[in-house]
Order: sequence, then structure tokens, then C-alpha cells
Amino acid sequence: MLSVSNLHAFYGKSHVLHGVNLFVGRGEIVSLLGRNGVGRSTTIKAIMGLVSARGTVAFQGRDDLVGLKPHEIALRGLGYVPEDRAIFPDITVRENLLLGSKGRQATPRWTMDDMFALFPRLEERADTAAGVLSGGEQQMLTLCRTLIGDPDLIMIDEPTEGLAPLIVGQVAELLREIKRRGVSILLVEQKLAIALDISDRVYVMGHGAVVFEGTPAQLRENDRVRKEWLAV
Repeated sequence: MLSVSNLHAFYGKSHVLHGVNLFVGRGEIVSLLGRNGVGRSTTIKAIMGLVSARGTVAFQGRDDLVGLKPHEIALRGLGYVPEDRAIFPDITVRENLLLGSKGRQATPRWTMDDMFALFPRLEERADTAAGVLSGGEQQMLTLCRTLIGDPDLIMIDEPTEGLAPLIVGQVAELLREIKRRGVSILLVEQKLAIALDISDRVYVMGHGAVVFEGTPAQLRENDRVRKEWLAV
């Protein structure tokens, strides 16, 4: 579904990513793990065309995405949920959701009714300005807004950061439902237990490069990698 080869990224003159290689298969949940500042968020921003990059990013077996603008990448079926949520605070929840629609397919996988069924709280607040929602509600909203665009693969940056345990569980269940509907996920997640529970494969990053690739079970068994690259 997504293949990244020898990806380098830069913030001005700072060389942040050093030849990242990864892939996401159809219907997979793949997590990018690592300490803060190792390049996980930069990786998905580079894939999405939000930072300067060089290398190869192929999506669904075609189209080198490097050099395209973010909206061009989105229209090819790649969704992105940023860490800062990026809702539009002065318009309603319903209007935020409508802005996510891209009309890519005649029969989309996700509708507004689906979103309200998954998160009844959003339906309760559908005509409320998005800026007054709680942090958890805003996270639900930005996830749902991206899904209404009907992506074939969605990249999600730290979806559980700062959320109450109950909301964390709801987000994890939504990620499983996304997978059940055939959408691939590339997930940046700090909570190791959640990532290992829902992922098919994981990558661990350190110093702007991938230092481990494998299944959750293989990572659990690898004390060296966990101590060197994940332990606080």
C-alpha cells in the first residue's frame, strides 16, 4: 500500500531523517515507535509533503509522492491526522466533518452517520462550535473528519496523547474498526502497550532512522531494543 525508501527530511539546514525505509501493507496497522524527537512525526509529515524531503514514497504501487503538495497527496487517498488536531474552532462539529469530504468515491466507506454511531458525543454536539469541545472530543472530531475523506491509508500522529483512559479505549477501538473496513494505518504512538496490542507490525526509530522492524511479539522478546531505544 505504502512504500518508503531512503527517505531524508530537513528543517532548514537541519538533517532530521537519515534514509528511512518502511512499508505498510493493505489492511495493516503499522506503528512507528521511539522516544520523542527521533523523527517519527517528521516521517509522516515528510510522506504527506509537509516538510522538505528527498527519497521515494510510493503509494498503492504507483506515484512517487515526494515533491507533491499535501492536498495533491490527500486527493490520491492518503489521510493525515496531525498531533495538534487542527480543528476549525469557530465552526460547528458538523461543519468540520463536512470539510473533510473529498467525494473520491460514489459510495464512501464512511458517512457522517457512521461517525455519530461510533462517537455519539459528536452527534450530541454536532451544532456546537468545535473550539469548545474537550481534548478527547477534538481528537474524535479530527479522526472522523479525516475518515469522511475516505482515505485508503490514514497516518495518525499521537492520537491518545493527553486523553483520559476511557477515551483512549474508544480511540483504540476506532483504529480496529478502521482496519476492519479495509483502511491501512500508519500510527505514531507513545503508549507502547496500545501500539503493541493493535499493530500487525512495528518499527522503532532512533536518531532519524529505523533501528528495528518486526511484529509486536518480536519486539516484546527483544530486551536490547526496548532498553536502548524505548525505555525512559
